This record gives sequence, structure tokens and C-alpha cells, in this order.
Amino acid sequence: MPFISSQAAFGVQQQAICADDQPGKILNHRVARLAVRCLYAELCLYPKPGLVSLIDNGSHTDMNAVTFMRSLFALRHYFKYISQAGYQQAAFSQLKKLGIDAERRMMRATKDINTHRGAIFSLGMLCAAIAHLGAQGIACSPATIRRALIDCWGSDLRLHMHSSGIQSNGIRAAKLHGASGAREEIALGLPSVFDVALPVLRNTLDAGRSLHEARIDTFFTLMAHISDTNVYHRGGAEGALIVRQHAQGFMQMGGTAHPDWYSRALACHRLFVAKRLSPGGAADLLAATCLVHEICTGDAG
Repeated sequence: MPFISSQAAFGVQQQAICADDQPGKILNHRVARLAVRCLYAELCLYPKPGLVSLIDNGSHTDMNAVTFMRSLFALRHYFKYISQAGYQQAAFSQLKKLGIDAERRMMRATKDINTHRGAIFSLGMLCAAIAHLGAQGIACSPATIRRALIDCWGSDLRLHMHSSGIQSNGIRAAKLHGASGAREEIALGLPSVFDVALPVLRNTLDAGRSLHEARIDTFFTLMAHISDTNVYHRGGAEGALIVRQHAQGFMQMGGTAHPDWYSRALACHRLFVAKRLSPGGAADLLAATCLVHEICTGDAG
């Protein structure tokens, strides 16, 4: 529950933020459109062990692809607002208010089902950092995006990492199992995205495989790497070990370079569904990775 606080969110002047005469309008619209597109790409990816897709509901009985589409529709303006705030070098407190409001709109649209809370935080902060670079006339690269994230809001993100507030399932699982969560990941400058996921995505593409295959490899790599509080919440330490071992096994056999990769990934999906495991944290970071990749390369998804 990255942005949500026990304090009420103050009103945000969203109409002023996205007014037609604001500088950077074209950039902010483009960044917002790409953020939504990357979340949609994550939804479409299959086989994606344990998670909702256009094919099935994964390990979930309370949500499906329609739920995610309602969430995306509710969030489409948020990414534009937070991009504009980043363009204007807004303080973290303003970004946080935008995030809290976005979480509330998401929950209303999904009837209190958490579909994108982690993505609201991670992709929202990336949108702000990307727009900040645009305002400074600095070209986007993984290094400049990460530096903007840390330089502009790093100290506030570190404070936010330790702040109290409403305790989500993820936060409780992180405390119980000593796992890192979305707050810590972003406070450190998204190392799982920049140091782990992006190199895998690029390596698969450089090997001549498709963007779909690159995203599969990236997702399995993230599952093998991160301490996913969504998994700990549903499956405890045993479930987390299952996810990590099967993801590592998939990548050790070569990932999508293996001729039988699809059936292996599908078998992993069925196992996670049987055990009700849902690596939603890895899915959020996959979408974040896709956003950085598209912004920096212009590749379409």
C-alpha cells in the first residue's frame, strides 16, 4: 500500500495541473499514454504464473481482466497529472496526494479490489521523473531517469519507506517475513528495474526474440529476484520459496530460448494457481520496466 496514508488526502488542483496552457502538455500526455499502455501490456502477457490475464483469472476469484480494465480507465488521468507535477518539479507531498487520490478512484472503479496500488506508486514516480527530465531538456536514459528519481525525491521516499499509516496486506507481510516491499524498492531507486529487469529485457531482444518473449523472461527474472510481499501474504515463506525456485529454474534452462519454454511457463502458471500464489509485485515492476524501456527506445508494445 505504497501511497496510502492514515491522513486524509487534501484536495489537489487537478484542473490547473492539466490546463491547456501548461508547458510540457504533449510530453505529459505521451508519458501518461505509455504508462497505461505498459500496464495493459502486463495484463495481456501470458503465460504469467498466478496472475490475471486476458486468458484466465490466475489465482484470483475476486478479479478478472474486466476488473483491471476498469482500473486502467480510472487511472488514465492520474499518470498525466503526476507527469505534469514532475514537469513542474513538485514536492513529494504533492505527488503523494495525487497517488492517494488515484488509489481511491481505483478502489471505487473496482469495488474495493486492489488491482494497481503498487503500480500507482512505481509507475507514477517514474512518470514524474521522466517529465522532470523533459522540463530540464535532458534526454531520457535508464541512468538519467534513475538519477532524477533519487535526486528530486530520494530523501522523501526514504522517509516514506518508514512512515506509519494504514497497514496493507503487503506491509504486514513485509514486517512478518522481513521482506522488502514497494516503498523500499522505490526509495532505493528501483534497483530491480534498472539493475536486473532491463538488462534481461534487452538481452532477449538482442538475441533476436520477440518483445513478448522478452517480457516473459523479464517477469520470470523478477520473480526469481524480488521478495514479493503479495506472495508472502498468500503463501508465506513456503510459497515465496516455490515462486523463487520455479522462476530460477525457468531462467536456468534458458528462459524463452528453450524450445519448450511455453509449456514450461504454462505448467508453472498452473502450479501457482493450484497453490493460490500471485506474484503481483513482480507484475508491477514488469510494467515499470516496460515504461522505462519504451521511453528510452521508442519501441512499441
